[in-house]
Amino acid sequence: MCAEDDPLGEQKPQQVPSTGTLLVDTGRRDQVGEFRGTAGPYWSLRPVSGGREWEAEPANIRAPSPMERLRAEIARCNARSEGRVL
Repeated sequence: MCAEDDPLGEQKPQQVPSTGTLLVDTGRRDQVGEFRGTAGPYWSLRPVSGGREWEAEPANIRAPSPMERLRAEIARCNARSEGRVL
């Protein structure tokens, strides 16, 4: 899900995902988070099991692999069962 380069070497802007989309921030050691919105040139992500949001550069964002998506969904279910996430 990285921005593509055009022939002139300029980066095309990435399409902003819908709220709640799972994404991986490669700038934070491949941490998986939910897209929450934009903050200037950055995207706001939140850990799937709850916690503080962080801002990520769109160039460092990619789609999660099937295993990363599964781990994130399990973490969300566990947090919900423990009352940490509504």
